[in-house]
Amino acid sequence: MTGSVEALEDATLSAQIGGTVTMVRDRGARVQEGELVAKIDAEEAKAAVKQARARYELAQDRYERQKPLYRDSIISALEFEQVRSERNQARAALQQAKTRLSHARLEAPFAGTVEERFIEVGEQAAPGGKVVRLVNTRRVKVTAGVPERYANDIQRGTPVQLDFRRYGAGVRTAEVSFVGNMIDPESRTFPIEVTVSNEKRILKPGMGTTLRVTRAVLDSAIVVPRSAILRDETGTYVYVVDRTDETPVARKQAVDLGPETGGNVVVNSGLTAEDEVIVVGQNNVSPGTPLEVADRYDRPSASGTPYEGESSLPTPPTN
Repeated sequence: MTGSVEALEDATLSAQIGGTVTMVRDRGARVQEGELVAKIDAEEAKAAVKQARARYELAQDRYERQKPLYRDSIISALEFEQVRSERNQARAALQQAKTRLSHARLEAPFAGTVEERFIEVGEQAAPGGKVVRLVNTRRVKVTAGVPERYANDIQRGTPVQLDFRRYGAGVRTAEVSFVGNMIDPESRTFPIEVTVSNEKRILKPGMGTTLRVTRAVLDSAIVVPRSAILRDETGTYVYVVDRTDETPVARKQAVDLGPETGGNVVVNSGLTAEDEVIVVGQNNVSPGTPLEVADRYDRPSASGTPYEGESSLPTPPTN
């Protein structure tokens, strides 16, 4: 199946207060988590903090002066409660003003690179307006859609191989990090994600790749090149070497096929480990054709038959 590379962390930072932009990091700038990315003029917010602090200090002073009067029953509980409420409201207003002031600084929520700038120094930022887009590609994720018939075969932790050879990044081995629970009604697929390290930043969001998901590992299976399989009205078959007589001849052997991967296919039944399957020239023989065996191979990948050996991922057979 095919998938696409996406940034694991990709965020658009927006202004939480309005004001004149006084600083924005350049595109391509790398920032650490918590580092300043953009700044909005905060003079108005600073003035609001000073005003809120003065009101709070006045309310706190009144509270402290009224406390002994309430203790000595000079003022009523209702009067003292009002003083305390005013103090609490003033404290909350001060905290709100401080928070608003902190919003004048846009800090990086994670280490990454400034990918886009949506505003320039001197322009007016509006609350909720986009300022910069921050992307971290030190780790990326590959997303793909898997046919629904495999919904019960793939889970988190399932081994995956990803082919990045076209980008000079080789073949990577990883595990499925996320499996979606919903089937897309149009494509009849469900999403999976695979997290991949990208320290050298060779992989970039938007790149395509081929994934090979290991649904099952088969031990002691009989595997033949897919090109050796022939079909007629009776089903699938191969030609094997019959050495019953002095001269080897071709014998037609019906086979039941299992899963396949790359250029190979598993034979569930019809062959034994001792059978010699004809993998070159099988289209030019018929039952009883005398044979002259030129080469013998003990594994499909060595047979030199025309299958996808070099372009396929070296994964085990899948079920």
